[in-house]
Amino acid sequence: MIEPGATLALIRQNKPLVHQITNYVVMNETANATLALGALPVMAHAREEVQEMVALAGCLVLNIGTLSREWIEAMVLAGRAANDRKIPVVLDPVGAGATRYRSDTARRLLGEVEIAVLRGNPAEIASLVGVAAEIRGVESITAALDPAEIARAAGRKLGLVASVTGPVDYVSDGARLAAVSNGHPLLATVTGTGCISTAITGCFLAAKPADPFAAAVEALVAMGVAGEDAAVGAPGPGTFHVRLYDALAALDPATLDSRAKVEMK
Repeated sequence: MIEPGATLALIRQNKPLVHQITNYVVMNETANATLALGALPVMAHAREEVQEMVALAGCLVLNIGTLSREWIEAMVLAGRAANDRKIPVVLDPVGAGATRYRSDTARRLLGEVEIAVLRGNPAEIASLVGVAAEIRGVESITAALDPAEIARAAGRKLGLVASVTGPVDYVSDGARLAAVSNGHPLLATVTGTGCISTAITGCFLAAKPADPFAAAVEALVAMGVAGEDAAVGAPGPGTFHVRLYDALAALDPATLDSRAKVEMK
């Protein structure tokens, strides 16, 4: 059942710890967004502690935006420890398809760690299911299939929930497909909003671990509504960026369901 308001209320009540091994470009942003939403972030990536730290968490978020050999090994160790403890894992394959190193790392994590939700842009997800796509740096340029079909193909082929974000977001487990139309164009003008979406997905999944499909949809509703609110009166991306954290903190569980623009396809 898609009920973002009830899940948001649960996040704020329980304050789950969300362990994030993420890139240093957005580490501060995703930590602050996690706090603003009502959960607790920890950004531990040392191999010596990730297994112990993830045992305390409600969800593990892996983000390959700034790769190094040590961080990759830490992600694998943390992912396996999370799997052993039935802690759900979200993977953001930042830039997959742009270089062999990134693509191989994403595929290794998909192969060695059980991933609950894969969150990325159309080109990143397309590259992981063998669909032709162009990615420039970490930005999606083109993909041979439309985002809805990419989400469905990824969900079916990889056996997980695929969350493909863009002007309209699509979430699929290979059978069900949800389109989320909440959001604002300014979200595409600020570095890290995709990574924030991944972090928020981790927050919702920590509160709703038994239903990753619903959690992924609800997270995108929350992010999209916050984007809509942050854009009101914002003259440009700088003001919008600051207001986004305020908007996440101000999300109202009592009205969030009524603002959700979700269509099941």
